Amino acid sequence: MEGSIHEGRVRKWLASSPPVAWTFRQLRELLIGALRQGPIPQHVAFVMDGNRRFARDHRIETVEGHNLGFEALARILEVCYKTGVKVVTIYAFSIENFKRSKHEVDALMAMAKLKLGQLSEHGALLDRYGASIRILGQRNLVKPDVLEAIDRAVALTAKNDKAILNVCFPYTSRDEITGAVKKTVDTYSQPIRNPPSSLKRPFSETHITQHIRNQMLGEGSDDVSEQSTSRSTSPSSSSKEEKSTHTSATSTAFSPSEKGESNPGAPNFLDPETITAETLTDNMLTSGAPPLDLLVRTSGVQRLSDFMLWQCHENTSIVFLDCLWPEFDLWNFLPVLVEWQWQRKKIQEQERGRTRSKSD
Repeated sequence: MEGSIHEGRVRKWLASSPPVAWTFRQLRELLIGALRQGPIPQHVAFVMDGNRRFARDHRIETVEGHNLGFEALARILEVCYKTGVKVVTIYAFSIENFKRSKHEVDALMAMAKLKLGQLSEHGALLDRYGASIRILGQRNLVKPDVLEAIDRAVALTAKNDKAILNVCFPYTSRDEITGAVKKTVDTYSQPIRNPPSSLKRPFSETHITQHIRNQMLGEGSDDVSEQSTSRSTSPSSSSKEEKSTHTSATSTAFSPSEKGESNPGAPNFLDPETITAETLTDNMLTSGAPPLDLLVRTSGVQRLSDFMLWQCHENTSIVFLDCLWPEFDLWNFLPVLVEWQWQRKKIQEQERGRTRSKSD
């Protein structure tokens, strides 16, 4: 173990020598420039795992491992923003982390106060790349002095509009999804103050499906035959029904009186039939961000650990790396980006092929 630490110090000394450092900078800029020629993920998320294990392996304090992890974060943020990534989301502190020792939790909170300030101060990394900080998580679980530092960092970067750094702190995806559901329920439980003049109930897939099932089971067959006879003898009634169906399909609200209640003065509400996956997406903490293109987790652990469960979709590339987070740099990240670009080009070619086949 002592030998590995010694070798690491030698490599660090060599890398810091002016000729070698200049060569590495030029090579890095060349590689980043090459990456920019291809498609770039617009939203990248990181599970920064392995700080504690790195500290144990190198026989240093756990806090020092987290400090080295912050240095790795600064390196990767610079790579992301230089290549053109618009949104970076990091898993900084899980709600479950409060179960760790008080010493480590307090140290992480103190580090958050210090490091967020360093990232956001004038001329620092986020300011150079025009990135603003957004804190995603349960504010009520954070101490007032930490909240004050967080709000200060957010305010310092509020005018930056070229990129975003989402800091999940403290956060779990299940908590985020629960909050989105609660927000949706609250929205759909509030009466509409200025409803549109036409309050026909919108097209209801559920009701149509139930009606078809009833017909298949033989229920209401007499009504069906009567309706069909009426349609055949009265073409004008058919056109009226079609017009009525079209009108209801474009409505967005309904009143209880349309459900068979006799109170025409009842309040109007948004119809729950209009709730979709996009509705919940709009109520997530990441609302407004591009879809998640790439999620990377270090340390060799292959699980999401309650992070970005909703945001991961069919085209999200999830990559698990064996290196520990403090070791993560451009040379670890470069193959991931190249692989993502190759996969994205393949997906684009498949989509173009499907488009051509449909047009033919």
